[in-house]
Amino acid sequence: MSDTLTVCVFAASSTQVPDSHRVQAHSLGAGIATRGWRLVYGGGDIGLMGEVARTALAGGAHVTGVIPRRMVAWEAAMEDLDEVVVTDTMRERQALMDARSDAFVALPGGVGTLAELLEIVTQRQLGYHDRPVVLLDPDGYWDPLRQQLAAAIDRGLAPASAAHLFTTAAAAEDALARIAAEVQSG
Repeated sequence: MSDTLTVCVFAASSTQVPDSHRVQAHSLGAGIATRGWRLVYGGGDIGLMGEVARTALAGGAHVTGVIPRRMVAWEAAMEDLDEVVVTDTMRERQALMDARSDAFVALPGGVGTLAELLEIVTQRQLGYHDRPVVLLDPDGYWDPLRQQLAAAIDRGLAPASAAHLFTTAAAAEDALARIAAEVQSG
């Protein structure tokens, strides 16, 4: 990994998000830019993903959006990015985002965010990567996911080591500090 990290952010494209989530998305984009890191994300101009990208761009970060052709109009693809990659499928999108990233942060989101996050966590469990995965959780949004994972571990459906596949941070600055520390120690 180079000194210039590329952080992949998974986040809601919904415009119906609490202000606390929008504030953290803004802080995350600003923090990525302040550190001179790069952002890879889903390419949309709306919701939390748009907030992260706009803020990172405004701060001078290099921002790459990866968006499936079918979603270009639907998610109002952001046009002023440093790079836009249009894919044919969601699977291709996920593979490109994964390949271009040194770390992952998941903000609250819906089914798409969950799918992206769970694929990256599964790949980490299987040893395909050992890059940081941080859940940005300003208000307990990710508690049910952590509880489900604990239930799987308790029932013997997942190994105890699965509890360490990701970390959680209540604020964007903490999420970015965790990434820096994990990359530095790794």
